Amino acid sequence: MDPDVQLTLSILTLAHFALFVAVALRVLSRPQLNTSTRTAWMFVLLSLPFLGIVAYLLVGEVYFRQGRRSRIDWASKAVQPYIAASGEPRDPEQWGPSSAFATSVNGFGVCLGNRAELLESPEGARRRMIEDMDAATDSINVLYYIWLDDNTGRAVASALIRAAKRGVTCRVIVDALGSRAFTRSQTWKELQAAGVKTAIALSLKNPFRAMMERRLDLRNHRKITVIDGRICHAGSQNCADPEFLPKRKYAPWVDIMVRLEGPVARQMNLLFAENWLLYHDENPALFAAETPVFPDGIPAQVVGTGPTTGRLAAAQLFSRLIFEAQQELIIVTPYFVPGEVVCAALLGAAFSGVNVTLIVPRRNDSQFVSRASRSYYPLLIEAGVTIAEYNGGLLHSKILTIDGRKTFMGSSNMDIRSFDLNFENDVLLHDPKVTQEIRARQLSYLEQSTLVDPEAVRRWPVYKRVWLNLFATMGPLL
Repeated sequence: MDPDVQLTLSILTLAHFALFVAVALRVLSRPQLNTSTRTAWMFVLLSLPFLGIVAYLLVGEVYFRQGRRSRIDWASKAVQPYIAASGEPRDPEQWGPSSAFATSVNGFGVCLGNRAELLESPEGARRRMIEDMDAATDSINVLYYIWLDDNTGRAVASALIRAAKRGVTCRVIVDALGSRAFTRSQTWKELQAAGVKTAIALSLKNPFRAMMERRLDLRNHRKITVIDGRICHAGSQNCADPEFLPKRKYAPWVDIMVRLEGPVARQMNLLFAENWLLYHDENPALFAAETPVFPDGIPAQVVGTGPTTGRLAAAQLFSRLIFEAQQELIIVTPYFVPGEVVCAALLGAAFSGVNVTLIVPRRNDSQFVSRASRSYYPLLIEAGVTIAEYNGGLLHSKILTIDGRKTFMGSSNMDIRSFDLNFENDVLLHDPKVTQEIRARQLSYLEQSTLVDPEAVRRWPVYKRVWLNLFATMGPLL
């Protein structure tokens, strides 16, 4: 072999070895990384030395580079004084440990005096929201992961344009990936031409620049609608028709939405402000106007999780909620890949005698998630969890009800993306009456579902278990 070639190969080999050692040491030394994830990455690095390094550099860590991180920290600090004043002090004895933990995530405490109305989805929810937009006198702030240029998308855009023309301040944020087609549409241009202020979250316009700023697959999955700072619409529904044309074979999308009025809307507006200030310089006080307090209202609080609130915060919050259940826990989620922490909480609840019911879609638009979800069935069934698969389209609602007295709902799925990679928004409702209405909606889903037969799961052949577990094993790597 030519000496120059041999020298070049030796240098490349040493460089590769040095990079391998550096990445391996990083995996072994990272804080807040659970053992299964650490083990999975070490296996990948050892079995695929070159591709494993590339994969880790692309998706191994959740990060924002200094410039972007500084802006995020600035926005959070600018809004934090108003957040701190928006709710009651933490009180685990009155509101439960999960509420106290939720407050520790981003500062929102329980606020009193809210009204809640469970909406009929999807047409009723859209109609009610547009009515509120048409009655707006001061501001409309919306953030959607997915906004399609369909009937719903154009109807909401038209309501915003009407509001902007009568002098209402309208602000719109959409996610760069989820709403990529919409931001190239004529409707998007019409919004901007009418004076609606816009921003695109986590832009992918220049992928190479984006990679220098953050992990590329981070997404803003929130669904926020706040009118005049006093009304908000919260739940799982994107700004799209239930027929959801990009994935029509899984339609209809089945969502749940709640209309909230009172101080909790102010909290949601402040969460919106944390996002808005990343792209526009405005006074955070504009998002902190006082809201009416209803004497007969209910206690509620907003929770905003994401890659900047700590790697384990969302999973620990779900676990806290699960552990509060004493008699009954009903969970509805479209994407169920809970990981070790939340799965252990579910097993602990079921083994302690809590009646745990899990409702997921029978057909899922993500085959990866569908297979990974089913890998958990044997463990859950042995613990006594009732599992039901919904038959009527893609069940997209995300709801936990606890003992028929407390509800947690919003944009968060019970999967690793929502726990670690997505910005999410949810509400915690401390009210038996509202919870019973939402629980009735859950039971309506259950009536349209097929119960998973425990004996059939126990008879699964070894090859099926191996195949499903393979997908679950890959989850921590992503």
